[in-house]
Amino acid sequence: MTRKSKENQANIPNRINALPVRHTATVVAGIIVALLALMLAQGLVTNPRLEWNVVWKYLFNENVLNGIGWTLWLTVASMLIAVVLSVLLAVMRSSANAVLRGVSWFWIWFFRGTPVYTQLVFWGLFSVLIPKLSLGIPFTSVEFWSVDTRNILTAAVAAILGLALNESAYLAEIVRAGIEAVDTGQAEAAQALGMRRGLIMRRVVLPQAMRIIVPPVGNETIGMLKTTSLVMAVPFSLELQYATDAIANRIYKPIPLLLVACIWYLVITTILMFLQSRLEKHFGKGFEQRQLGAGASGTSPAGNGAGTGSAGPTKGTGKGGTPDQTDKDTVKKYNETMMTGLNA
Repeated sequence: MTRKSKENQANIPNRINALPVRHTATVVAGIIVALLALMLAQGLVTNPRLEWNVVWKYLFNENVLNGIGWTLWLTVASMLIAVVLSVLLAVMRSSANAVLRGVSWFWIWFFRGTPVYTQLVFWGLFSVLIPKLSLGIPFTSVEFWSVDTRNILTAAVAAILGLALNESAYLAEIVRAGIEAVDTGQAEAAQALGMRRGLIMRRVVLPQAMRIIVPPVGNETIGMLKTTSLVMAVPFSLELQYATDAIANRIYKPIPLLLVACIWYLVITTILMFLQSRLEKHFGKGFEQRQLGAGASGTSPAGNGAGTGSAGPTKGTGKGGTPDQTDKDTVKKYNETMMTGLNA
């Protein structure tokens, strides 16, 4: 029996049968937006200049699919490197050592202050600027190890480095904000238990900061997916945007191939947004607002006979005087929350 039907059967004196408020402006706005959306959809479907037959022809083209693979590889590899660097930079930024703070500040200042396209061009010319990498004694001719830059800094490596180093500067500020949002009492309590600073950061601070870090990092990942279209500055000619541009230049049909690239970027972005929502839900456990009290009367989970207004959730009964499954789940959730607080 629904809650509304129960209320209707309840004998409540002087019940007020209030009418719902009519939101005329909201309904009109919804109709207008729906009409505009339908007009836009009609224009996209019926416009012959978009050449949808060409779009479907090249949507699963071998070069396009290969470009998708390279785009995903550039995105994942760059973000992994950027995340590791950002955590190190954020920790350095909060360090008591002035040298570490200065290096972290300069890194963030430089890579945030220069365009990513300029940085990619620089990494593409790195082997020209520095033909050989070597280790030895400074200001002498003594060398212990040397290698030709062109052998290790390929176009793919240069593209990943350019994207990762630029992104690490932005992620460092995100990670720093997440770390600073954690109550300092958490770290002090862990330090009082004898935990080392590195262990405190890994086991206490970062897990709690992830709730704040994950949403902007998800946005940065989606941005990185689209930033890979700039690696032609290296030059790197295997990612999705370059692959579709190459086909468009060959068949002289740029608009259909732009639509092909847009469709695939939207598909990948949708998947990333779904994964981001799952991560947010995972790291948001314990912070979501839930109503623990479900029953109208009864006893608290501890069985202390407390009724309405007790600190814990109340325990209702179903048919035959047995607790409802909802109330059992509520009591279980309450106990888990209490144990988590005690363990913390």
